[in-house]
Amino acid sequence: MHLYAKDFYGGNGIVGAQVPLGVGIALRMKHRGEKFVSVTLYGDGAANQGQVFEAFNIAKLWNLPVIFICENNKYGMGTSVQRSSANTNYYTRGDYIPGLWVDGMDILTVREATRFAADWCRSDKGPILLETETYRYHGHSMSDPGTSYRTREEVQSMRRGRDPIALFQKSIVDNGLCTQDEVKEIEKRVRTEVDKEVERAMSDSEPPLEMMFGNIYHGIPPNYKIRGCDLKTWGSPFVTK
Repeated sequence: MHLYAKDFYGGNGIVGAQVPLGVGIALRMKHRGEKFVSVTLYGDGAANQGQVFEAFNIAKLWNLPVIFICENNKYGMGTSVQRSSANTNYYTRGDYIPGLWVDGMDILTVREATRFAADWCRSDKGPILLETETYRYHGHSMSDPGTSYRTREEVQSMRRGRDPIALFQKSIVDNGLCTQDEVKEIEKRVRTEVDKEVERAMSDSEPPLEMMFGNIYHGIPPNYKIRGCDLKTWGSPFVTK
């Protein structure tokens, strides 16, 4: 929600607002004759937003190459899907848009479903909807312990029996693609890499204040002011020198 990068148009804090944005990107792709696919992700909580249904309509009307992926983790913030949605089969909500239900805890299933959806869009068949049924172990945010609307036993049960990484590890070991010792070595290497990046982030200095306004304007707009600041003395990324 709050990240963005090249070809990743996140950075939006409004629930569900990324869905019509993904449709707009798909429209650009079709207008340019590109064989790319726009993938727009949203959760079961955002699925009830009106703009999501508006996006479905225009995507189908104009036959746009967009994959709608609903990440159904059973809880929108602290509300279960049963308490918020009359229809919890989110893959059926696209009306004339075909939909698939996918076990979001099965890595290979998700890969193959995504491959199918991408091929569908690239074949000029229009949009498609995927519902990936998954689960989140933690709360919605730092202020949410995640146990006021579900039991600890429920969370522990999902961890023990449905964890996608553990299931994938078991699958590749059982099929002779990897040994248990190799799995442990990979885990050790990944843990070291993550710890290193966390340490680097924690020890890094605070970014300068002007970075808040970087990558917004090519140059300073006329009469643009920030109270208490002189932009010309900042050397801001958007100041044209």
